[in-house]
Amino acid sequence: MRGMARWRPGSTGRLQQAAIELFTENGYDATTVADIAERAGVTERTFFRHYGDKREVLFAGQQEFQASFVGAIADAPPGTTAMDLAARALDAACHALQEARGRDRARARYAVITAHAALQEREQLKLAVLARAVTGALSAHGIPDLRARLAGDLVVSVFSTAFERWIAPGTTRDLVDLQHEALAELADLAGTVTAA
Repeated sequence: MRGMARWRPGSTGRLQQAAIELFTENGYDATTVADIAERAGVTERTFFRHYGDKREVLFAGQQEFQASFVGAIADAPPGTTAMDLAARALDAACHALQEARGRDRARARYAVITAHAALQEREQLKLAVLARAVTGALSAHGIPDLRARLAGDLVVSVFSTAFERWIAPGTTRDLVDLQHEALAELADLAGTVTAA
């Protein structure tokens, strides 16, 4: 790797793409940081300037992803209902995810994660942190605590359901449309619940 530029433009994106390709081809455990750096055309030192370890490549952009939910809630007009805030957050995040990753890359990333127990745990932790962040944003917007907590969990559940449908083999539907459908189904289900 002598003569390789330390800071080539776009190295973050190339590292992410290289990692996904190698994890898919060889498996997560068999892929090393050196393999990823070589495939991306950068040094290992450059890899470690961007990521602490190979696992972090799969979870890059988590802060921005969370911010798309929280920002949509924060920007909503005062008095917006919890369900409308949830819908705004979901719309913003689904649009952002589609633009940032695309279906094929999201599908490949998800396949790598679901094939590895430790990565599945990390993904669940990411979703739990997201639910807490959404709950906090809802509370800051004036939604009562219990309702904010339920709505925060609902947002993550609807997103996860729509996302898994979006990356399913053969699916061509838009992620935003799928989340609208999931949210409508949940609202319909809630309308059928009767108090005991």
